[in-house]
Amino acid sequence: MKAATMTAHKHDYDSDELRWAAVRGRDQGADGVFYYSVSSTGVYCRPSCGARPALRRNVRFHASCAEAEAAGFRACLRCKPGQPPLAERQAALVARACRLIDAADEAPDLDSLAAAAGMSRFHFHRVFKAHAGITPKAYAAAVRAERLKRALERSASVTAAIYDAGFNSSGRYYAASAQVLGMTAQAWRAGGSGAAIRFAIGQCSLGAILVAATDKGVCAILMGDDPELLARDLQDRFPQADLRGAEADFEQSIARVVGMVERPDLGLDLPLDVRGTAFQRRVWQALRTIPSGATVSYTELAALVGLPNGARAVAGACAANPVAVAIPCHRVVRTDGGLSGYRWGVERKRALLDRENNQ
Repeated sequence: MKAATMTAHKHDYDSDELRWAAVRGRDQGADGVFYYSVSSTGVYCRPSCGARPALRRNVRFHASCAEAEAAGFRACLRCKPGQPPLAERQAALVARACRLIDAADEAPDLDSLAAAAGMSRFHFHRVFKAHAGITPKAYAAAVRAERLKRALERSASVTAAIYDAGFNSSGRYYAASAQVLGMTAQAWRAGGSGAAIRFAIGQCSLGAILVAATDKGVCAILMGDDPELLARDLQDRFPQADLRGAEADFEQSIARVVGMVERPDLGLDLPLDVRGTAFQRRVWQALRTIPSGATVSYTELAALVGLPNGARAVAGACAANPVAVAIPCHRVVRTDGGLSGYRWGVERKRALLDRENNQ
């Protein structure tokens, strides 16, 4: 069975009965597919409009805003049908806020970001978290972490890197270092030296599977045909970490991950400890909002993270995903619905989607 997409199609609303049901349910999926007007108010709206429900006898349906306006109706001031959907407008504002944070030497405070977005600080905070998956403060910390990592690679000392990354004092850095890097700067610079990572390799119906975790959560789920190659991949990721294999109490974790692979619709109830760039984390968070049995295209995923022309960038973030299935990059397909490349093999991608659609 082909996975259902998150994008609505005209045939989903090809009768007045279906369109009226969408209006009554305030179906956001119908936005842009059709519009409805209310003769008693002279206004036309998008299907998801939160205005007071109209009587069916007063409602007409239109294929476009132009058609509704030609019939003598004016645009609703609440849902603004002539503008992009609210979620798209909010995503654009969040993307702009992210660019402001990216460009600033010092992270802008919440009030400044909210003012730039034209929102109250509380509303902006909710909207930002809903679209980016993390708070503005956490996003700013991720940006600073990226700067610090780059600085550690090129600076002569850790102290120089701290100031190059924008920390005004070493004290401010050391107060936040665990959150910024997940380990000390010296350990990160040494390839994870001293960081303890437990791992185990097992078998599932899709082949060999490696599960690794720090004390904060699962940091890698890798799949393949050769267990030795999976172990080598983990070593390449954390070349100086203290890798600890075959611990008896870790077997339960791998069993739960294997269970998720067999039933991907159930998700994973273990905490994750995945580290990536701020943009990668935005993409990974968006991936986790895609429900089991649904797919999105790379273009749709780019729109979800507020980067409408960033299909190639989100594809790169998907390829960098270190935790197979738990962050479901297998739910991203080509625009025509075909299966594109998958880090752990297209056949595994097909098998995962088939399972989700048959459960």
